[in-house]
Amino acid sequence: MGIANVVNMCSHLQNASRAHLGMTSFPHTKYNLSLAITLHRRGWLSFVTRGGTKPPDPATISTFEPEPLTTANVSRQRLWVGLKYNAAAGGKPVLGAITPITTPKRPITVKLKDLERLARGLDSHPHRGLNLGESIILTTSLGTLDIREAIERKVGGLLLCRVGP
Repeated sequence: MGIANVVNMCSHLQNASRAHLGMTSFPHTKYNLSLAITLHRRGWLSFVTRGGTKPPDPATISTFEPEPLTTANVSRQRLWVGLKYNAAAGGKPVLGAITPITTPKRPITVKLKDLERLARGLDSHPHRGLNLGESIILTTSLGTLDIREAIERKVGGLLLCRVGP
């Protein structure tokens, strides 16, 4: 069920970005959390925080303290993320397109050699190489990483999604 959550998260983030929402939420799962943190670390999202069904106040997001996670409230927990927009480009979303690569019925793993080809912009069948500003997020034995971080650490893994402006 974890990969299905990631596929839903990708389409939800793309729809929220196209609708010019300031913040959005999705279920708090292990895969969603690791993907959201990786997107935040690479600059695609402005913040990631855990919360309930009501959104946190954007003005006090840096000091926001979510309620403690217990077995009684775990099903109501959501991940709240802030979306970024480029004011110089007329409010164009930073996160323009996010498409899932792996699906629940077709997990796609790649080795380090193929990751290096993709990062250089070369096609590695059946995937096309990265264009300027694009990124691929994958899950590895070292956690969820961007393609460039995975190459630095010399690991391959399961391709999750492709992110672009």
